[in-house]
Formats: sequence, structure tokens, C-alpha cells
Amino acid sequence: MSVPVAGPVLVVGSGLLGASIGLALRRAGVDVQLQDADPTVLAAAVERGAGTVRENGMPEPRLVVVAVPPDAAGPVMADACRFADATITDVTSVKALPLATALAHGGDARRLVGGHPLAGREISGPAAARLDLFDDRAWVVCPTEQSDPQRVQDVIDLVVTCGGVPLRMDPDDHDRAVALTSHTPQILSSLIAARLLDADPEAVTVSGQALKDMTRVAQSDPALWQAILRANAASVADVLAAIASDLDAVVTDLRGGVGVATHDVLSRGVAGRQRVPGKHGTAADAYDVVTVQVADRPGELASLFVAAGDLDVNLEDVRIDHVLGKPSGLIELSVRPEVSGRLASGLRERGFDVRA
Repeated sequence: MSVPVAGPVLVVGSGLLGASIGLALRRAGVDVQLQDADPTVLAAAVERGAGTVRENGMPEPRLVVVAVPPDAAGPVMADACRFADATITDVTSVKALPLATALAHGGDARRLVGGHPLAGREISGPAAARLDLFDDRAWVVCPTEQSDPQRVQDVIDLVVTCGGVPLRMDPDDHDRAVALTSHTPQILSSLIAARLLDADPEAVTVSGQALKDMTRVAQSDPALWQAILRANAASVADVLAAIASDLDAVVTDLRGGVGVATHDVLSRGVAGRQRVPGKHGTAADAYDVVTVQVADRPGELASLFVAAGDLDVNLEDVRIDHVLGKPSGLIELSVRPEVSGRLASGLRERGFDVRA
């Protein structure tokens, strides 16, 4: 059974994830020490309230969280083993290579337990940190056969204390999984967004919601992602090669008239999308969408949400699409099919512009 993680906890790296971990731990009353090679970043994290700067003479940490890019994580994890009784974990999105590097630099295999919180933002740095970043989000814990069971429990306690949901995986299985579900989508998002550089400006103005959805993560830090992709290169290349094969078939099909290959890809896409976990990690549900146009001014969105609450309708998801050339936005409210009619009629009665 998990209990609040015992401090002090040393967080090495004070960017988005490191500072957010510090904030989450401080929320739970845990003593947090911070360390970062960049004094400006460290000062910003301290100012946000993520912890205090680790100095000589402080109590040694019982847990060290390494929150640096994957190409730097291994040596830092090995160095953290100088704290004789500390459990060491990391939060990089690649697990096998940092662990192997840490062991090559003399790290203690019994005390090393990899971790990967499935949470983040497109913006980086301690200014973007949030204490609720990990709440109800999966956090993969990747022990090895050499990991001491108590050290594994220490990391699970860290996850729970930060609000996350622990999920155990083998490091290699983890890396193959995120190659498909995280790293390849980043590449594809960037590839699509890069096409916009050569597009006619008038063409870009007719961007639809699909383009916005697919290019959202293209705003991520290129240097960080290059390090991530380098660390998981083989697995990502395997996925991209399979996608390239499908693309070749579709291109050939399109050149000769849309036929079997295109239909096959579209059909498999529908089936694959249904496997993506929905709310609370359960199977994806089919929701009805009620679309409302609201003015782009303070309080309008809040009024819409209050009205939905008054109608006793739970909003399963919300999407905002700004109307081109108008000071208004289309709000798509995803709700269970059995309440969509009640929501639409109730909002109309309250004066909202509900679109058919």
C-alpha cells in the first residue's frame, strides 16, 4: 500500500517536470531540495515555490528525482548514487538507454528505478510548472530484475504523492510503446506543420480543427525532442518505416484513383482509434457533440459551463474553435448521448446560440 513519500526529496533539474514535481510534493508537505546546472532556471523554480536550493550541510535526500533530458540523465543518475541510502528515479520519456548509461557510470542497480509521467505541456521551463500536472495521470514505473522491491515502492509512493497513477512496465517494453504512442506522433505533427512553411498564406487561413489538433505538439522544444528521439531511435524508426509503407501504398493508390489501399488505411484507422483509452483510462466512449457559438469576451465560457451544471449535465470533453474573422468562438461540448437533447434545448432556453 502506498504512503506519502518520505523526504527530503532532491529534484535534479528544475524545468517543467522537475518544478512541477517539486510543487506537487510541497503540496503534500514533503521537504524538497532543488538542483540545476542553470542558476537562472533554479532561481525561477525556487521563486515558484517548488523547493529550496540544495546546499552543503543539508540532510541527505532519501529519494532523488532526475528531471533532465535523456542524453544527460544516465550520468546524473549514477552521480546521485553518492547519497548512500537514496532511491534514484528519473522522469525521461525513454527508459532503457538512460538506465544502461547510469550502470555504465557505476550506478547502483538495486537503487535505480526508472519512471515516466505521462504528462507535460507544449511550453517548457519552471514558469510553466503546475502542482496539479500529474493529477490522475498515468506515471510509468520501470524497475529491472535488479531493482530492490523497497526502492520500487519508494517510486510508487512518489507517484501517488504527486497525484499520479502508477503503471508498471519493463523498460524495453516501455520504449517500444512510447515510440508508437508519443514519439512518432511528435515527428508526424512536426512533418505536417513543416508543410505550412511553403504553403500560400491564403491557404493557411482556411486551417480547420483537424490541422490544429494534429499540429499542436509541433510547438514543442526541438532540442529536447531531438535528444528524446536519439535515445529511442531504433524503436521510432521501426514505427516510421511501417507508416512509410502505408503511405507509399496510399500515394500509389491516389495516383491511380482512390481504391483498396486508401480504404484499408482509413478503415484500420477507425478501428485503431477505438483502442485509444478514453476518460479515466477506460475504453473510449462515443459522445454526442453539442456546438454553441459564444462571444469572445470575459465570462461567456464560464456562463456556458454554469448553465450546463444547472442542467445537471456532465461535460465529458470541451473543444474551442475560434471563428475566422469574428469575435466569437464555437464551443463543442461532448456529452453522453442520453443527455445531449436536454443540454441543447436547455441552453437554447437560456439564450445560448446552439448550432444544429
